[in-house]
Amino acid sequence: MAVRNAIGVFDSGVGGLTVWQEIARQAPQEDILYLADQAHVPYGSRSLNEVQRFSEAITQFLLDHGVKVIVVACNTASAAALRQLRRQFSHVPFVGMEPAVKPAVERSNTGVVAVIATEATFQGELFASLLERYANGVEVLTQVCPGLVGAVEAGALEAPETKALLRRCLAPLIGSKMDQLVLGCTHYPFLRSAIEDVVGGRVSVVDPASAVARQVCRVLRQRGIKANRGRPGRHVFLTSGDLDAFSTMLSRLIPSFEGRGEVGEVRWRGGRLEGGSSGF
Repeated sequence: MAVRNAIGVFDSGVGGLTVWQEIARQAPQEDILYLADQAHVPYGSRSLNEVQRFSEAITQFLLDHGVKVIVVACNTASAAALRQLRRQFSHVPFVGMEPAVKPAVERSNTGVVAVIATEATFQGELFASLLERYANGVEVLTQVCPGLVGAVEAGALEAPETKALLRRCLAPLIGSKMDQLVLGCTHYPFLRSAIEDVVGGRVSVVDPASAVARQVCRVLRQRGIKANRGRPGRHVFLTSGDLDAFSTMLSRLIPSFEGRGEVGEVRWRGGRLEGGSSGF
């Protein structure tokens, strides 16, 4: 199946599917090409330079396959590489992820919000800029949650070990006055129910996926590149990791996935991605 003039979406793994879901819901007529770089997951424990290199190569791959806009559906890659990508590939529009500090601050009644994310997300210039712009007069707590991405990638959403990991991760925040908890990694919404159980009903959990999808739709509209066709969008999902495991996870994480798209694999060779769907 050909997906030229599609929306390109990439992440280190399956986390970006939370963003894909929202884009597919808000723009059902659009073709989407999703790439999971599972050969290198998780990005959060890697250096910013590494993540930049991966992101540049993935962007080139997506452009070689004719995408019209690229969604960096990964907070770590957005923090590490988004500015460089926009400079290097200035002819293509990018939509990135950023922790939803602004809406969390606006909704907070206690003046305390928390963000859980990878260490690399907090180290990037993007997060510092968010705090400078939106956190005036509000306390923003940050918490790194190592291991959660791996748990999602393994499909261990309901495992006792994952719930124990969540409790350890969130424990430093529980005694605070936070009333907003920002999910600063696209993998984390798959654990939203478990997270809400840990933090309790007084804390609102903020997931930016819907806002990112709205921004994608605005970009398509403003640039005059919305799909104009009388059929539903087509979807191709690629992984640089294990194809069978990826296919299984798609069906598990997205209950409505069956029949929604084609699944294929790519491989890293000499710092470049090769392969893909037979429809290319």
